Amino acid sequence: MEIKQLQSLVAIADHGTFSAAAKALDTVQSNVSAHIGRLEKELGTSLIDRSSGVLTDEGDIVAVRARRILHEMEDIDADIHSLGSSTTGECRIGSIGTTARWLMPSLLASLQRHHPGVHTTVVEGVTSSLILRLTSGEIDAAIVHLPITDPSLDVKEMFVEELFLIAPKSHVLATHKTISLEELSLHPILLAPRGTAQRRIIDRAAANLGVALQSQAEIDGVRLMASLVFEGFGAAIVPASAVPGWLEGNFVRIPVPELPQRVVGWVQRPRPRPNRATLAVRDRAFDMVNRHGPKQPGISLEIGVKPTKGSLGPLTV
Repeated sequence: MEIKQLQSLVAIADHGTFSAAAKALDTVQSNVSAHIGRLEKELGTSLIDRSSGVLTDEGDIVAVRARRILHEMEDIDADIHSLGSSTTGECRIGSIGTTARWLMPSLLASLQRHHPGVHTTVVEGVTSSLILRLTSGEIDAAIVHLPITDPSLDVKEMFVEELFLIAPKSHVLATHKTISLEELSLHPILLAPRGTAQRRIIDRAAANLGVALQSQAEIDGVRLMASLVFEGFGAAIVPASAVPGWLEGNFVRIPVPELPQRVVGWVQRPRPRPNRATLAVRDRAFDMVNRHGPKQPGISLEIGVKPTKGSLGPLTV
C-alpha cells in the first residue's frame, strides 16, 4: 500500500471523479486510475463504483483511515520543521455555532498575530456530529457542550453559561418575568433531541422536581432552535450565547431558576498526540475565552473545581 494510492482515493472522494482528482493532485487521470487499481487489487475489493464514481462501502472505510494517515504525515512534517522556531502547521478545529459566533473573530485574529504559520480550518456543527468527526480523525479538536461520555477523549472545561427560555412576544408564556420548570412542563416547547448533552441536563433538572417537559419539536441545533423562536414558531430553552445581548426583536428572555448552567469545553484525542499547531490554537482559544468570555451576557469563567475525567490538566494561557 502506497501513499499515492491513498491520496488518489481521498481525492476522488473529495472531488467526485477520476479527472477532477487528477487535476487536484496535479497529475494525469491514468496515474490516478493506476493507483486505485493497484490498491483495489491489494485489498481484494472494489473501492469505487465505476458507473457513478461514488465510493463503495469498502471505499468509504478505507478513505476514513486514509485521511487519518495523510493528516498524520502532514503533522509529522509540521512538527519537525517547527522545532526550535515559530509554530507552523494545520489545525482542524470544530466548534458549536453559539460559541464560534463570539470566540472565532478574536481567536483567528490572535492566531494571525502570534502564530502566522498556523493554518486553521474551522468546522461548525452540533456537539454530537463534532465528536464523531473528532474520533474519526477528521478534525483535531472541538469546542463542544459538556459532558462528553467518551472516556477515551481528553476534556478541559472553558466556561459556563446560563440557560433560559426565549419565547415570541405573542406566546402564552411571554408575560412571565420568570418561570419554574413545573409550570413550563404544562406547555409544549422546542427541545434538543433526546440523548444530546443539553437535553440530558434539562431532563435531569425536570426529573429532580418530578416533572417532564413536553416537546413541541426536537431540534438538533441551538442556533436553528433560536431562529425558529424569532420566527414565532414556539418557545425554547437555549444557552445565553444563542441570543447576543445586542439582539432585540419580537421575543422575550425568561429566566428558569431551576436550570443548571451549560458547560462548554475543549475536547481532543490523547492519541495520536496533538500537533504543535493544535496545541497553539488550544492555548490561544483559552486566552481569548479568559479575555472576552466575561464580556458576553450570561457567560462566566467561574467553573467548579471538581476535576473532569480525562482532564488535560492545567494550561498556561
